[in-house]
Amino acid sequence: MPRVTVTDSSLDTTDAAAVTRRIGSLVRDARRHRGLTQQQLADRLGTSQSAIARIEQGNQNLTLELLGRLSAALDSELITLGPTGPTHLRVTGGRPLQGSVTVKSSKNAAVALLCACLLNRGRTTLRNVARIVEVDRILDVLRSIGVSATWDDAGRDLTLVVPDELDVAGIDADAARRTRSIIMFLGPLLHRAEVFALPYAGGCDLGTRTVQPHMIALRPFGLDVEARAGEYHATVRPTGAASRTVVLTERGDTVTENALLAAARTEGTTTIRNASSNYMVQDLCLYLRLLGVGIEGLGTTTLVVTGSTELDADVDYTISEDPVEAMSLLTAGIVTGSELTVRRAPVDFLEIELAVLAEMGLRYSLSPEYLADNGHTRLADVTISPSTLQAPLDKIHPMPFPGLNIDNLPFFAVIAATATGSTLIHDWVYDNRAIHLSDLTRLGADVRLLDPHRVLIDGPTHWSSAEVVCPPALRPAVCILLAMLAAKGTSVLRNVDIIARGYEHLYERLVEMGASIEVFRD
Repeated sequence: MPRVTVTDSSLDTTDAAAVTRRIGSLVRDARRHRGLTQQQLADRLGTSQSAIARIEQGNQNLTLELLGRLSAALDSELITLGPTGPTHLRVTGGRPLQGSVTVKSSKNAAVALLCACLLNRGRTTLRNVARIVEVDRILDVLRSIGVSATWDDAGRDLTLVVPDELDVAGIDADAARRTRSIIMFLGPLLHRAEVFALPYAGGCDLGTRTVQPHMIALRPFGLDVEARAGEYHATVRPTGAASRTVVLTERGDTVTENALLAAARTEGTTTIRNASSNYMVQDLCLYLRLLGVGIEGLGTTTLVVTGSTELDADVDYTISEDPVEAMSLLTAGIVTGSELTVRRAPVDFLEIELAVLAEMGLRYSLSPEYLADNGHTRLADVTISPSTLQAPLDKIHPMPFPGLNIDNLPFFAVIAATATGSTLIHDWVYDNRAIHLSDLTRLGADVRLLDPHRVLIDGPTHWSSAEVVCPPALRPAVCILLAMLAAKGTSVLRNVDIIARGYEHLYERLVEMGASIEVFRD
């Protein structure tokens, strides 16, 4: 079971709040794993239920003595005292998985909705929130500017209350610089201040492809941004326009979300053309509708938004399931030759992936469809069977939705390595991400890097165990882990903390399906 290692000095550093929240999350998971209520754990410790709630929410100061008592009360080495270090995995592969696994909620939708709560003067309750590092970082930023964010006892639902005045000057710069999602604060904050500054990650340039489209999208709302000294310096000037048309130069997910966030509290009508209609954008639109924002064109590339300068509503919204996690779990079953059911898969956003897999020879079946708890997204249970795969006739490449998901493309590299024949993977979106897929050669795959965007993969692969350092990219890192599940013998994947950025309890859930994965530190 995962654990946090704490030293005396670590509790005094600027990362103490993050350590405390991580410990709280692990305490909650261990308590629930042992079938204890908060009151029962409180009785073991001789404290109150409210104190346990504060610990699990990361709102309780922790001493080494209290950490020791928690370990004893939970009968677990969940928390150890000693030096800290990176997390590694020891994987014994070559065995099939079995049973079923349920897809968790969308990380990308959660991040967008956390940014969107800044628009609402009422209470926002987000249900089924992913407990991952990226969410924690956004929460760090929100709390630092005055937003109240409280988890329920089960640690799944999050209630957010935004104050009348935000302390943008007091923003947690370290947390802000550790998430690229900070750029989605621009859309909401342009309604809260005429001048403000946001930290941004080093190396981010306003002239780069990934940032400039945001500036173009927000300019019609009167936002001017200058990047200097590691900050976005924003100035807002009223435009006086009754309506506006925003043509996105890139059909990006976060660019569309930023334009939506700006339009929601801008009076009049905003037409957003070349908009993304991907899953996280649809979640955001459904939430904004609950706030009273008029949005036409949901699921299309043209969104017509009727905004309001005042959004004040107490709303509950349940985040939909994550199609990228669903694809990750399907890949785990495919490469290990498993009979496996992935439950609550958002088939709206997996149709192209499943069609490509069917062309390659994957045998699978779908349950009757049903709706997600947001009342909109189509779900189904996907059952896959061991299959002999052939390389597709055409290259595999991503496209904006409804094309093959950009984040799902890397999984086709490890799948292609199990198929007979040659497969060309073209990752035209990200510079250099394809390079990380060549790490599959360490495990026996035949992966040839043609250029920074293309790899040619010949299969089938006779996987072999190896020791690999985790690549600094989330999806390729998971691909290495999944390949290790297929490789006979014992492999070691080092420095895996990046995986926690986008997945909740991935290792434990794979173990529940029969994988042999041990978490350790040097």
